[in-house]
Parts: sequence; structure tokens; C-alpha cells
Amino acid sequence: MTTLRHKVRRVLNDPTAPGSLSSRARAKRWSELMSRFPDLAALRVLDLGGLPSFWRAAQTRPAELTTVNLVEAEAPEPWIRHLVDDACAPGQIEGERFDLVVSNSLLEHVGGYAPRRDLAEVIRGAAPRHWVQTPYRYFPIEPHWMFPGLQFLPTAARAAAIRHWPLGYSRLSGDDATDAVLATELVSITELRLLFPDSDIWHERAAGLTKSIVAVRT
Repeated sequence: MTTLRHKVRRVLNDPTAPGSLSSRARAKRWSELMSRFPDLAALRVLDLGGLPSFWRAAQTRPAELTTVNLVEAEAPEPWIRHLVDDACAPGQIEGERFDLVVSNSLLEHVGGYAPRRDLAEVIRGAAPRHWVQTPYRYFPIEPHWMFPGLQFLPTAARAAAIRHWPLGYSRLSGDDATDAVLATELVSITELRLLFPDSDIWHERAAGLTKSIVAVRT
């Protein structure tokens, strides 16, 4: 049974597994990003919430890259700089300007509307162009745990569900489960438009439904 659950998780939401739904979604988003920013290889990019490993594996690399994350990471290549900092208030890049800000699946994890507004201000102030992707709140399957309608349940019910649901990124118990669901707050199109009023909102779709939303300014 454990092996079967592992295989199902890989097919559905393991971004490192070739052919998984998650890896195909990433490939689709990457294709859209490149169509919006075909000069990526010549740009100075700030990735808020990302890690160098994502860009080292990318088909196209920016001329210069700065990643900001709370997680430490190695950045041995001369074109990469990794900073351990708060993306909503990154003091280590204060006053710097970039060509493009990229942020993937961070907006829903910063802890509520006020920090999301702070993050949006950082993004808009750091570069004239941006790509800000986040899962869509009203897609019927919650993407982190692949649980139908999880985001609409009360906190206690969400925590109880992920303690036993086998398809999430990890199995959590006790307070860790409650902490995880409270740290994940999916965003609506209305809120994304409010945070990025001068941006185009691109809809990534699955089965005809909006799966994630991206604020794009080119």
C-alpha cells in the first residue's frame, strides 16, 4: 500500500518526476514565461521565494540571478547570488534594481493579506517587469495536498484531513498539520488584481478550469 501511495503521489504532484501532472504544469508555465520574456537570457532577474536549483536546471538562464528564500542554498556559479532573507522585506537588496522579478508559489505562503501587500510592493518596486504565479483559490483540488475542496474547510478539519490524506507532499501530525494549513492561504483573482493593478492576469488551466493565476507585467 505504501508503494502504491508513493507511485500515485509521483504521478500527480512530484515536480521532479518526468510526465507527472506537476512537472507538465511547470513546463507549461515555463513556456508561457518565455513567450512573455523572450530576452530572459539577457536580464538581471530577482527570484523571490525561489532557489538556485530551479534556474540551474532551466533551459534558459538569466544573465544575472538573485534568489531570496528563508532556506539556505548553495550558489557556486558566478551568475547566481542566493540570499537568506524575508522576501516581503528583503533588506539585503534594498535600493537595488532588476530587469525582472519572478515569484512562483510564494504569495499564498507569506501569512495573510498584509504580508502579501508588502510582497507586492517589493515586487513592483524592484523591477519594471514581473511574473508572479500562485495557485488559484477556487480550483476544486487544493494543490499542495491534492485534496478536493480542502481550502474551504475549517482549520481543524483541514488539519485532520492532511494527517491521514496520502497524496500530499508529506504526512504531518499534531500541531505540525495545523501549522501547515494555517501557513497556506490560496489567493483569488480579485485579490491578485488588487495587488497588481497594472498587470495582465494569465490563467493556467487544467481540464478547462483555472488552476493557477499569474500576474504578468511585460
